[in-house]
Formats: sequence, structure tokens, C-alpha cells
Amino acid sequence: MSHRLIGNEANHPLAIVVESVASQLLMKHPAPIHLEVDIDLSLRLPVDSSSLSQLIDSLVRQAILEMADGGELTITACETATGVDIEIADTGCDVETRACKLPMIAAAMAAELTWQNCPQGGGAVTARLPIYHQAQRRAA
Repeated sequence: MSHRLIGNEANHPLAIVVESVASQLLMKHPAPIHLEVDIDLSLRLPVDSSSLSQLIDSLVRQAILEMADGGELTITACETATGVDIEIADTGCDVETRACKLPMIAAAMAAELTWQNCPQGGGAVTARLPIYHQAQRRAA
């Protein structure tokens, strides 16, 4: 898996990293999945691109498993007072009937993951990435 970007890792637009990782995975999926990435291009990476790519890769893989016959995948993100929230929503089954796995990279990034059902069907996971993690990396 190679999602590495060249240059200043904290300066990449979050939308570009997310779309790059998700697109690569969807191209390999046998059923059609419509991808929508709704992330402002001014929003930058809250962590290094390698860690974020691993987290997105893991969460998108989980979502794809829930859409064996195809569907829709929507990824959004927003800056909050405490960090950045990234939501990955799919049109698969309800979260009660799926394996909601916590990727190891999430713990390493101090990311908090929460799953919920979507009102229109399917499920979503929100990854809350704290600001202080990036500040700790710079101080180290």
C-alpha cells in the first residue's frame, strides 16, 4: 500500500489525501460504488499523511465490505474546536449487524471512532483527530 505524498506532510489538503486513498480502493472493487468527497480544500492534514492514509484505508475497506453489490460512499470532514472530524458514510447495512473494527493506527493517532446508523440507511464512522496530536509531533 503506497499512499505516500512528497513534500511537507502537514501542508497537503485533506481532501486530496482522502480522495486518493479511497479512489484506489474503489477501483479494485468489483461492484460500482459512487464516491463523494465533501471536504474544503483549505482544510489541511491534522496528522502526517502516512498515518492518515492508513486510517482512511482501513475505514474505507470496512465500508466497502458492507457494499458487496455496490452503493454510495460519502466522505466529509470539518474542523472543530478540538481537532478535525472525518466521517465515512456508506449505504451498506446498519452498524448493529457489521463488524466495527478499531484500526490500530487510530489508537496511535489518539483518534476517537464512533459508529452510527445513517437516516437514509447504511452506516457511518466518524474519526475525531485531536489538534494536540499534531502539536505533540512538532514538539518531539
